[in-house]
Amino acid sequence: MENEHPKHIIAVSAYVTNENGELLLVKTHSRPDTWECPGGQVEIGEPLDEAVCREVLEETGILIRPLGVTGIYYNATSHILSVVFKAAYVSGKIIMQPEEIREAKFIKVKESNIAEYITRPHMRSRTIDAMNAKNFIPYETWEVKPYQLIGRLEGGLIEG
Repeated sequence: MENEHPKHIIAVSAYVTNENGELLLVKTHSRPDTWECPGGQVEIGEPLDEAVCREVLEETGILIRPLGVTGIYYNATSHILSVVFKAAYVSGKIIMQPEEIREAKFIKVKESNIAEYITRPHMRSRTIDAMNAKNFIPYETWEVKPYQLIGRLEGGLIEG
């Protein structure tokens, strides 16, 4: 097993609010006991910022623009590395994909009521981190040989 490569799943999710400050949340078939930010697994070779846009659009019909990374989380049991983006709502109305999502809606979520919606503690902590984030972590996508920057989300202060 010395030559075995590590196998991890990389997932992305988006903390995105509408013009009323309501948070976009979904309920999945596999986790019907909790609401969560939309997202999913990154495909091989897919940039993370493109993956989060694709997943949110597929699950909810909402078009977003990633602003920056608010946190990186690891589930040691299932070997999932999860990257959370704060994203801006661009357009669209909620249109669910029933094969993936049981329910999707914008909900007024605050730290004081978050446990009523997001029941799983690991999902709640990453949502609170995104809610309270004052800075973004920079994110870049590169092509190598030759080196070419494909895209960059700047780090820095989050604008209100």
